[in-house]
Amino acid sequence: MTEPAHESPHIVPDLDREKRTGFPEVIYCPGKTDQQLRAAARALFAAHPNVLATRAVPEQAALLRELSDELHYNELGRVAYVRRDTRIRGQGAIAVVTAGTCDIPVAEEAACCAEVMGNDVLRIFDVGVAGLHRVLKHRETLESAAVVIVAAGMEGALPSVIGGLVSRPVIAVPTSIGYGTSFQGITPLLSMLNSCAPGVVVVNIDNGFGAAFAATRINRRRV
Repeated sequence: MTEPAHESPHIVPDLDREKRTGFPEVIYCPGKTDQQLRAAARALFAAHPNVLATRAVPEQAALLRELSDELHYNELGRVAYVRRDTRIRGQGAIAVVTAGTCDIPVAEEAACCAEVMGNDVLRIFDVGVAGLHRVLKHRETLESAAVVIVAAGMEGALPSVIGGLVSRPVIAVPTSIGYGTSFQGITPLLSMLNSCAPGVVVVNIDNGFGAAFAATRINRRRV
């Protein structure tokens, strides 16, 4: 196993994770000091062509940009990333869908992470069940994708609808969007877990990154 040099005693980068799981360790930015963030980023930037830092606020993205002029920042999805390897490794596209515009930050986290992991991504936003005709217009596009990620808050109905329309795997992402009884995403989480549409699986509340990783594993070409 690789033994990295450390700038911080609290940072132990897992430089072999890509060999085990298909993608390098991802930096989760909240709660890290600037020193810890620098230490993790330096190690991962040196070891891997593609690196993700999730839930990064603009100040953290600026700090990371000081370490690499190749760093990009998706402010809407709060994803900072370096993508030197732009090869597409997926068998098909990943469709990322939202019920409403307020779900877009979670969906954009999923879409951006999926792209950096080597996937073509299709974005279909604001097609929730309150206007069901909107998602029906995209049925052929959804069926053409290899995997569909659906982010929805409120009552979380959209993944079940899409799961009943297409033959592709559907990964549901409950979001913390909604009025009082959505309980910061608990209501859509439970709705999605109780979906009657076969083939719908569920990740945690607001976990766009987790959905992207799961979709990438489904979509990844065997080499």
